[in-house]
Amino acid sequence: MIRMTETVLAELIEHARRDAPLEACGYLGGKDGIITVCYPMKNIDSSGEHFSLDPEEQFSVFRDIRKNNKTLAAVYHSHPDSPARPSVEDIRLAYDPDIHYVIVSLMGGVESVNSFLIKDSVVKPEGIEVFDHTMA
Repeated sequence: MIRMTETVLAELIEHARRDAPLEACGYLGGKDGIITVCYPMKNIDSSGEHFSLDPEEQFSVFRDIRKNNKTLAAVYHSHPDSPARPSVEDIRLAYDPDIHYVIVSLMGGVESVNSFLIKDSVVKPEGIEVFDHTMA
């Protein structure tokens, strides 16, 4: 189960909408098992079918996470025209079995957000628990 604030969930969806028809991407960070911060990043591939994170932005995010005593909890990206589930490429590129992979779908004009753990090409869907930001 992944846990995040409603503010982070709203930011994920807004980033996906803003970058469509390209895939949006970024990191999610938090503390004590609750994701409290969204780090929208640039998709340097400029593609609607895959993404790559900007290395300079990655270093900046890691510095901010460390500085604010948070942990990196998830990598996220959007699927503008396909379901919120990992593609074959997403599974192939999922190198870290300890991180959550969050996918936002905008398919058919309906937003959906799902989270997965991926280890050795095995995809395990997991629930998302959303908290009021004042509870986190």
